[in-house]
Amino acid sequence: MLRQALLAVSRSARAERVISTSPLTRAVVRRYVADDIARTVTELTRRGLLVTVDHLGEDVHDRAQAEGAVRAYLDLLRVLPEGSDVSVKLTALGLRLSEQLALDNAATICEAAAPRGITLTLDAEEHDTIPGLHSIHATLRKEHPSVGVVVQAYLRDAAERCAKLDGARVRLCKGAYTAPGAHTSAADIDRSYARCLRVLMSGTGYPMVATHDPRLLSVAATLAVLEGRDHNGFEYQMLYGVRPDEQERLAAQGARMRVYVPYGADWYAYLMRRLAERPANLAFFARSLLSRG
Repeated sequence: MLRQALLAVSRSARAERVISTSPLTRAVVRRYVADDIARTVTELTRRGLLVTVDHLGEDVHDRAQAEGAVRAYLDLLRVLPEGSDVSVKLTALGLRLSEQLALDNAATICEAAAPRGITLTLDAEEHDTIPGLHSIHATLRKEHPSVGVVVQAYLRDAAERCAKLDGARVRLCKGAYTAPGAHTSAADIDRSYARCLRVLMSGTGYPMVATHDPRLLSVAATLAVLEGRDHNGFEYQMLYGVRPDEQERLAAQGARMRVYVPYGADWYAYLMRRLAERPANLAFFARSLLSRG
């Protein structure tokens, strides 16, 4: 019920006005959303961490907004070092207006990123966008084989989806949305995540393990050893501002540790989904507010 409530709040314009205009909230948001992306990336890179950067914004309403999102990513590419990744939501590129429009815009970003040694990963969103996501990913991979895609473990077909994506770069996350018939209990989602890990680690692709859960991190590390993957055969991904000490510990051990860095003014929906994704995040956020009060 808490998850459903937070997701509803993420779509409430009134709640957004109240929360986003609070000076206290803005102070905490800076902990989890980069305000100066170039400076943030430089600092993370200095600490031995990789980055994937998300220019916040989604569900654009016209082509001009989608073109604006493309320009933002093209500008972003100029400040990212080689080996970086950009995370792109297809609704920000116009998916709800036209699948072809989103494909063309994503291809434009891929073509600009490739000469700079930067990859692109397509983010998963609401369940009704998943068919378009995988259709566009399949098309892009023909010209840009390094383009990645996200699979959400809360969906019941997640393991089958991972099997179909053999050979691809796949970011596995638990998922921060809802869908008819999807897993809803934390235990079921964790079991699905572990099944997906087994599929990805035993396959020929490149798994990107996006979780902060110590148990699932341990499962991933064990499976990597069992399947003969070295540190270059997969990577961990964690959110900017969450468990930074663990991020640095993993990097110090030689693991590829990539930080998901969101930036931009349109942070509200992102933050609410992070709270909905795991109840512990709500307590974590509340403690952050109190510590700065």
